[in-house]
Amino acid sequence: MSENFVPFVPSETNMKEFSLRAVILGAFMAMLMGAANAYLGLKAGMTIAATYTTAVIAMAVLKALKGTILEENAARTVGSIGGNIASGAIFVLPAFFISGIWNPFYSTSNYIISTLILIFAGILGIMFVTLLRRVLIEDKDLPFPESIAAAEIHKSGQKGTGGSKFLLSGMGVGALLTALVDFKFIAASWQKVVTFSKGSLLLRSPGMAPAYFGVGYIIGPRLGAINFSGGVLAWGLLAPAIAYFLNYTNPSAIPDWAVEITRVWKAYVRYIAIGGMLVGAFYTLYKMHKSLLEGITRSFANLRKAAAGGIVSERTEKDLHMKYVLPILIVIAVVMFFIFNYFTGSVFPAAVATVVMIFLGFVFAAVSGYLVGIIGVSNNPTSGLTVSVLIVVAFLMIALGMSGNAGVAAVLGVAAFTCVSVSVAGEMMQDLKAGHILGCTPWKMQVGDIFGVISASLVMFLVLSLLHLGDIKQTTSNEITKLQNANTTSVISKSKNPEFAGKTFSIAELSGLSPEIQNEVLGTNAGFGGEKLPAPQASLMAIMARGIVEGKTELIMIIIGMFMGAALILMQVKSPMLISVGMYLPLDTSFAIFIGGLMKGIIDKIIAKRKYDDKTKEKITNTGILLSSGLIAGEALLGLLFAGLAFADIKIFHFFETPSFLGSIVAIVLLGVFLITIPLRKNKNS
Repeated sequence: MSENFVPFVPSETNMKEFSLRAVILGAFMAMLMGAANAYLGLKAGMTIAATYTTAVIAMAVLKALKGTILEENAARTVGSIGGNIASGAIFVLPAFFISGIWNPFYSTSNYIISTLILIFAGILGIMFVTLLRRVLIEDKDLPFPESIAAAEIHKSGQKGTGGSKFLLSGMGVGALLTALVDFKFIAASWQKVVTFSKGSLLLRSPGMAPAYFGVGYIIGPRLGAINFSGGVLAWGLLAPAIAYFLNYTNPSAIPDWAVEITRVWKAYVRYIAIGGMLVGAFYTLYKMHKSLLEGITRSFANLRKAAAGGIVSERTEKDLHMKYVLPILIVIAVVMFFIFNYFTGSVFPAAVATVVMIFLGFVFAAVSGYLVGIIGVSNNPTSGLTVSVLIVVAFLMIALGMSGNAGVAAVLGVAAFTCVSVSVAGEMMQDLKAGHILGCTPWKMQVGDIFGVISASLVMFLVLSLLHLGDIKQTTSNEITKLQNANTTSVISKSKNPEFAGKTFSIAELSGLSPEIQNEVLGTNAGFGGEKLPAPQASLMAIMARGIVEGKTELIMIIIGMFMGAALILMQVKSPMLISVGMYLPLDTSFAIFIGGLMKGIIDKIIAKRKYDDKTKEKITNTGILLSSGLIAGEALLGLLFAGLAFADIKIFHFFETPSFLGSIVAIVLLGVFLITIPLRKNKNS
């Protein structure tokens, strides 16, 4: 920023900002956006920037209460951080279950440890950014695109233009379509096996999930197509080809090719996808190596500058004082040591992990803030940065003699701290820049984000547990009901756990087991890492941690995937990481995201044909994003409700046992009309 920069609300203006109602609204939105992003990230492997959604909600609510623009910004800041707590949480916490460390996932001790990690890692990211705020924000080379957009939303609200009705209408449509699927009025998906002489193909429809269509609309046709290409590669080439060669000599021995192709995808193709994701993550970091190196260099230079900044008198330049920041950092380091000691059971490795986390956490938090200034939060390579830390720590744990579950847990613990602090640091820097443009007080935003971090963290593990156990209980309950209706009296366990492998259970015995053990015995593939909650990033973290510490993983398939990723890079493919994520996800997920992208592509074509000016394009685009964000939030909230009902063993009414997918096709067409016509009509009426 130039020395002549004047914020929207000048520094000398005394305007209500850090009010109780703004903090309460922000804390509520932090929990809401955290839950929505957790739901979306576990299902689709992607999250959305919460800034725009919280800006619209804050503007609508506080405008009705005669609030100020600075109060709106304070509420948005507190609320948006919840989405990033979720991003950090879903990338790592489910990995504790997938790797076998936390089974069962929910327990009081796991809740306490997870919540402490989320709270202190989030505050750590805020403290690091507090040290670097002034230098990064004043950097003329950092455009901060999403910060400018967020500030413009608040400015537009002062002119009487708000988009809350579009957000709410999107939520209503998303909730309605989700309810129709859960009540089995329309089908969730459709599939058909096409058999040839010695092999088969499995055709699948897009999943009837409004959140997927919303994600596709937001990321657009190009990225949606790239993601779907991974699904086509996995389900149209690799899975059927491997299944063909595995059963070439006796194809008639396969009673159900849909089950076999799905088994092959789980057992082989997803490991190939993980290798591709690994290469894609590091390729993303390599493409940014100049920015990364510059960010690392600046992080230490900026720390010296910040420390020498002296006392500032202007309201818009006051950060949290160093006399508070440094003691908070010391407290966080002590808490980290005790948590790592809990995982490792050994003082020295815990101390080393703490030092490594503080050092790498600061470097990558600074890099995250720097990258957000260039490309925004939506494109911040959080998972790539976390994988880098995970690999370093994994080899450190091996060097220190750690092995088994203790070593894996220590690696995942450090990864969790890093992921959350990096994710929060990026969002915090984006918020601070938006606040700088609007004329907010930095220390109030920093304190506000601490409230947001704590609010989202207190409920995040509960949200994850609800989704995980709700999915398992719903799936296993339906499977047991089918077995009872078929008069089946016993089942042979499909679990690989030596305690249950090959053991025969009566239906009565099976019904008395815990849901997660029922899931193992029945092989229903529910919960984290399953079909409905694939959690691709967490699966990557789990496999990498255990693979390095113990060498217990399908290394050959991961290496094949790494070669595939390298080949994609050599072909100059736009996003090898997104292709690999598409391979890892169920086909109906990537297909639905692709259809959502096509809906956005249609509206882009109409805009181009009608030759709208830039201002009109922006109005149409923003309206579409709000509708799509509403679809995601609506499905997420109703999904949490139905997960809660399943968790409480409350069965819901079903219209049909096997609903037709024709109703779903009609719903998809109507959803496309909704996402295309309303933004265009909004332009006509404006």
